[in-house]
Amino acid sequence: MTKKSHDGPGRSGAQILVEALEKAGVEIVFGYPGGAVIPLYDAIYDAGFKHILTRHEQGAAHAADGYARATGKVGVVVATSGPGATNLVTGLATANMDSVPLLALTGQVATAAIGNDTFQEADIYGISIPITKYNYLAKNPADLPQIMAEAFYLAASGRPGPILVDVPKDVQTAVIVPPEPEEARIPGYNPTPNIQPEQIDALAEALSLSRRPVAYLGGGVQSSGAEEELFRFLTENDVPAASTLMGKGSFPEDHPLSLGLPGMHGAKYANLAIHEADLILCLGARFDDRVAGNVRRFAPRARVAHVDIDAAEIGKRVETHLPVVGDLKTVLVRLLALISPAARPEWLARVDELKKKHPLPLPEEDGEIKPQSVIRAISEITDGEAVIVTDVGQHQMWAAQLIVSKKPRRFLSSGGLGTMGYGLPAAMGAQLGRPDLPVVLICGDGGFQMNVQELATIREHRLPVKIALINNGCLGMVRQWQQFFYDKRYSSTVWDFMPDFVKLAEAYDIPAVRVTDPAEVRGAVRGLLERPGPQLAEFKVSLEENVLPMIPAGGGQTEFFSPQG
Repeated sequence: MTKKSHDGPGRSGAQILVEALEKAGVEIVFGYPGGAVIPLYDAIYDAGFKHILTRHEQGAAHAADGYARATGKVGVVVATSGPGATNLVTGLATANMDSVPLLALTGQVATAAIGNDTFQEADIYGISIPITKYNYLAKNPADLPQIMAEAFYLAASGRPGPILVDVPKDVQTAVIVPPEPEEARIPGYNPTPNIQPEQIDALAEALSLSRRPVAYLGGGVQSSGAEEELFRFLTENDVPAASTLMGKGSFPEDHPLSLGLPGMHGAKYANLAIHEADLILCLGARFDDRVAGNVRRFAPRARVAHVDIDAAEIGKRVETHLPVVGDLKTVLVRLLALISPAARPEWLARVDELKKKHPLPLPEEDGEIKPQSVIRAISEITDGEAVIVTDVGQHQMWAAQLIVSKKPRRFLSSGGLGTMGYGLPAAMGAQLGRPDLPVVLICGDGGFQMNVQELATIREHRLPVKIALINNGCLGMVRQWQQFFYDKRYSSTVWDFMPDFVKLAEAYDIPAVRVTDPAEVRGAVRGLLERPGPQLAEFKVSLEENVLPMIPAGGGQTEFFSPQG
């Protein structure tokens, strides 16, 4: 039966939702239909934005996440009730841990049926409370305009994060004259806290007295758009800077002041510089356990300054001597107005000495392809002009070490949650968001298979995603821990069967090659990037290659694990 449009000013709840998306400037929505969102999908049929039908709701969530990270816009995902909504959970948790602006619209059974164990009913509102910034159960269609206005506001303001709006089916079909939404103001929510002048003064004084400062950069730099102010601040004051996974590209990593990745698998020189610092400037980052494993032995000689828009992060794990709550860009603008440029030649000479003495280990070729050589080739050939997306595991850490990120929003990876299966759909979302840039996915054989079905979506839309599959025949990071700490008892980490990935890609009508010769690596990477359309190159690498340096969980900043020790 063909749906007839409603005459007059009345709108269905589904139409109100679509109009709210259009009003917010949404260009792309990712999703998967089902019974509880049929009215919404009927309204989407006439929408002014593009809908991307993925092959799984988790793929849709990660695609919206990749789109959001690559563009800075709010990613939008739609799923039906019950299993459709619960399939979003991993994607919501991923976005929440990494402060990614996301809006999830889920269908729900009719309001009168809620709580009766109705077909395809799940309490996604309750389920998602711990893994979203905020969520709604919309029981009144008249509330939808205001809810949607608030949802976009909450997702993108302050510390960004995912918002879920659960809409029962009868709310989607109800026809009303929608009220105009009021200005989005949430009681108790203050996304732009007033910066205390005395905090800026104290920070400026601490910097003037510091001889060995180190900046520690997180995703908050990109969220606040503070890259220009940060560059000026660091370069005018000779402050070396280490970057978390979320912070990569906030400061160009080809600059002499860049220390690259700190922490568990960070460069020795980055960790040693932090250990020797007398002032740590934590800018838009949190002191997660992968950087500050043992907080009692983290930067023991340093005073700690922490600038963050989220007051809950300050002092959460590491004692903070100089707290500054506020938007990082605003803080840096005010700080730059207070301080005069300061040279620290002795400290820079010491940092340069550490870099020369403790370079990242690069194994010699021994007839097998080393994964590091593949990733170095990708970095050198793309030269900072591509969006690099990773999955999770060893290849992720090698990419974090070896990809030289020069611009923001060019390195996408699941950091806090460490979600295997993130890479392929996130690369798809990034390519849709940035069609002007090449998108390269670096992934392992384990994570690739978790959402491999999204190859169909990539092929359907002819998205030119370039896939570098690092195939070591195992779940490399867990296997590494088993090798080091469990006497090489490789329990359920080495595959007994592996598919033919070249044939698998070809089954999705995506051209693919297999590379086994180290001498062919650079040519294969160049060919991967130069051939049009989606492409896959499988690199067969050695099984027992390990990510080093390594600080064991809970270790101090200088307690590097030695495989021979």
